Amino acid sequence: MKLGLIIYGSLDTLSGGYMYDHKLVEYLRAQGDTVEIISLPWRNYAAHLTDNFSFKTPANLDILIQDELNHSSLIAANRGKHPCPIVSLAHHLRCSELRPKWQNDLYRVVEKKYLQSVDGFIFNSQTTKDVVNGLMISVKPSVVAYPPTDRFGEAISEEEIKARASQNSLRILFLGNIIERKGLHTLLQALVSLQPSSFILDVVGSLTTEPTYAKQMQELVMVNGLSSTVTFHSSLDNEPLVEKLKQANVLIVPSSYEGFGIVYLEGMAFGLPAIGTTAGAAGEIIEHGKTGYLIKPNDHQTFATHISQLASDRNLLTELSLNARKRYIQQPSWNESASQIRAFLQSMIG
Repeated sequence: MKLGLIIYGSLDTLSGGYMYDHKLVEYLRAQGDTVEIISLPWRNYAAHLTDNFSFKTPANLDILIQDELNHSSLIAANRGKHPCPIVSLAHHLRCSELRPKWQNDLYRVVEKKYLQSVDGFIFNSQTTKDVVNGLMISVKPSVVAYPPTDRFGEAISEEEIKARASQNSLRILFLGNIIERKGLHTLLQALVSLQPSSFILDVVGSLTTEPTYAKQMQELVMVNGLSSTVTFHSSLDNEPLVEKLKQANVLIVPSSYEGFGIVYLEGMAFGLPAIGTTAGAAGEIIEHGKTGYLIKPNDHQTFATHISQLASDRNLLTELSLNARKRYIQQPSWNESASQIRAFLQSMIG
């Protein structure tokens, strides 16, 4: 097959959505397919809308894949005459994120026009599929293919998990770009009410994606006297990241919305119970009270309660940690997901 993939910026961007795209391209090329990357420049949303005056879908392809993140740039091009099927790769919808209703109403209008302009969908979760279908006039061909969560393999043994749970301070890991949607402010507000000696927090993620927000979070740590227990590491390469995952006891990413949440399963590979929110698809991964906890976005008091429980009850921590590892092992491999996608793309061409 000769395919195209439209994205913003670089395919090597460090985030869950880009990892999905990168691994998909890698898999398709390994099967002998040709994949052309069509990169549009990162700008603000209004500037992306102006792409509709100039961008044209490329010719000489069997199928064109578009990362749904690019939706605002592609509506006019998709509605024009195009020579091959267009498939949207939907991680989550912009209008699903937590923001004022009037803003999401506007985004929903634009996003709905885009969704109706494509021929089919690749979804990263059942949650994303349900949200998209809820906006559609008619259901279009699609496949649900879960993201690549097995890059670390079976990273830790049950014996290591049990030994780790006995360490003094509860080691918390926040893993994700330091952007408002990921909810680091909720976690920090929860920690303010706890004894600093009871926890250590490692924050791993880019500080440059939303630099104003990242600076606010660093100031929040200093103002509340958390500098001795909270460390910002920026993004980490594979080896130091693995070290942080092995050291941690629990993964907490209180996002206001997740289309899937690769990070939760990657943490579970290391036996880390996950604490996320009820918004989005985290509930497809986290079973409340068994492999972690699901809490309403911005409810820092309930986050504090569960952190305190895990810090004081190491038997509970061990139980959730072992359950988390079992949940990870049950997840389909990326090769299974990618082969589903490739078969779907072949059926769209047919």
